[in-house]
Amino acid sequence: MKPTLIIIVIFLFFGCKSKQEKPFDSDAILQERYKKIADYQVDSLNFPRSYSFKENTVNKVGSKDWTSGFFPGNLWQIYELTGDVAFKNKAKIWTAFVEKEKYNNRTHDMGFKVFCSFGNGLKHEDNQNYKDIIVKSSQTLISRFNATIGSIRSWDFNKETWDFPVIIDNMMNLEMLFEATKITKDSMFHNIAVDHANTTLKNHFRNDNSCYHVVDYNPENGDVRMKVTHQGFNDESVWARGQGWAIYGYTMAYRYTKDAKYLAQSQATANFFINHKNLPKDGIPYLDFNDPAIPNAPRDVSAATVVASAMVELYQYTKNETYLEYSKKIINTLKTPEYLLESTIDAPFILKHSTGNWPKKDEVDEPIVYGDYYFLETLLRLKAL
Repeated sequence: MKPTLIIIVIFLFFGCKSKQEKPFDSDAILQERYKKIADYQVDSLNFPRSYSFKENTVNKVGSKDWTSGFFPGNLWQIYELTGDVAFKNKAKIWTAFVEKEKYNNRTHDMGFKVFCSFGNGLKHEDNQNYKDIIVKSSQTLISRFNATIGSIRSWDFNKETWDFPVIIDNMMNLEMLFEATKITKDSMFHNIAVDHANTTLKNHFRNDNSCYHVVDYNPENGDVRMKVTHQGFNDESVWARGQGWAIYGYTMAYRYTKDAKYLAQSQATANFFINHKNLPKDGIPYLDFNDPAIPNAPRDVSAATVVASAMVELYQYTKNETYLEYSKKIINTLKTPEYLLESTIDAPFILKHSTGNWPKKDEVDEPIVYGDYYFLETLLRLKAL
């Protein structure tokens, strides 16, 4: 073989090998994903909620949708992670679009919408307008409180079946009420949040410390009418994200109250979650721990990120290293090609493989905005340690 040909062969071999072995740079991919979030077209009527690979489209919603607060929240959190004021400026624009929801009394999701947006903004500037919006939103939310039951009503639909449904997700909206008391010094908001947490603690949990999705009450006497699911596999199955709302919700409630029973429940449900025989080795749960399609059932990254964020805080109260290890494991798992959305996808999201509403076959195995939100929050909480 001629010397020149040998050189060419060697160059091609090692050149291709070098290209193949180029390490995956998760931080560079994250920066690209952040930029796509910041560059997303500003539109007060179209908050990005999820992305369909099949249709190659972004699913957009109005501010009344329960997820509207997450996108501005993501921008606030990316600003905190990067220090780049461009993200803050975009966050302020998108946050303002949520304000009209402070009057929306037809939903319990005020915390998701208003506190994930304005609450995050308040961390970065002492804005009286943001405080006023949080207080007004809290006043609107507690208009759904029933003192006989001791809970805030979740949904208004399906009235032919439910009288007063309360979902485990509703625990997440209590953070805004706790903060409203801190802002106003009016204990009413705090007390209603405690009543709701106590009623949920009494009725939502099974003996194994997993939780139901929906508990329906008789508004006349407070009796439990039924315990069912709306998003899990069946009424007695264990919907993964619901367990995340429970772990996060009671850890957060402990932060504001220092009530030991809240911390105990959070730990018990966390232990149930991380020790479950059907939790995959990489820590990303199937959408339901009892789905008979396992191991071929859809995963839910959003459930993993909610739990990961909660467990960083839970670790701070318990010093149980197992909780911190789970959170770090999830971040390491998600910062891989399997879960990070490719830089070539022109959509304002970060992670793949979340599942929204499996029974309706809606947003199954897709990037979803709240999966990103709690991923970013986990990064910030780990950084704060």
